[in-house]
Amino acid sequence: LYGLAFLVNYTTFLFRGARWRMLLRNADASGTESLPSLGVSSRLILMGWFASCITWFRLGDAYRAYAYCEESGASVARSMGTVVAERVMDVLLVFLLLLVGFLLLYADPELRPSTAFLVVGLGLALASGLVLLSMQLFRRSVTRFLPQRIQRSYHGFHEGTMRSFRSLPPVMLMGLLGWLAEVGRLYFVVRATGVDVGIPLVVFVTLASALLSAVPLSPGGLGIVEAGIVGLLMWVLPREEAVSVALLDRSISYLSVVLLGAGAFVYHQRVVARRSKSVLLSGQHPATPGETAHS
Repeated sequence: LYGLAFLVNYTTFLFRGARWRMLLRNADASGTESLPSLGVSSRLILMGWFASCITWFRLGDAYRAYAYCEESGASVARSMGTVVAERVMDVLLVFLLLLVGFLLLYADPELRPSTAFLVVGLGLALASGLVLLSMQLFRRSVTRFLPQRIQRSYHGFHEGTMRSFRSLPPVMLMGLLGWLAEVGRLYFVVRATGVDVGIPLVVFVTLASALLSAVPLSPGGLGIVEAGIVGLLMWVLPREEAVSVALLDRSISYLSVVLLGAGAFVYHQRVVARRSKSVLLSGQHPATPGETAHS
């Protein structure tokens, strides 16, 4: 069951990789940029998670976009726009799934969860919507005061963000499957320990811990997520069993990501080195991130 939890967890990178690939295709208005394969996009997302696990402020999201541009020569600004759109979609999905878990738990009079996580999720969803609305309404006002070079970058960033929301149903479906894979991980970890925890609480704990992992007080929410999982599971479990579930779950969602993500990072460096070498041998100047791949 623990091995099954491990395998189910890593399907989230396939679903998220497929979603990001769709967003990159949506953002490329000209259709000139080559899309990464499903394997490449999944690997880059794993590498981004690895970076978030060892840095503060979830810098892995920005690094993932930069790494993609290192490998492909695509526009950094446009790629960052797709990452921002992806984060907005995730905030919305987390809130909706959290709401579902909350309502299912609230139906049980013995498990009346706190509304704090729900309020935070709603606040993040509303803030994300306001950011998108502001970007759309004040685009011309903002670009008017920017230097010309920055204007071009902001235009690419704006285009990458807004165009990502085309073909929304399949994009949201891949995002939903990615989050359900994380719910499945915790479910099988709970089953592996042999404790009795209902599916509604598993859903609520998974999504609440996702909110806690965004807290920039430690890399990847280390120490904060574990405490949150234990505190929530102690509604139905003794402390010792709750700690066991939390440590087993984080051995997959944090420790294994650090180990496998480090391997993905090393492989990425080799890909970039090979690309630079092949470009130099062809007599071209290597394209830097933000430029197109052709000279």
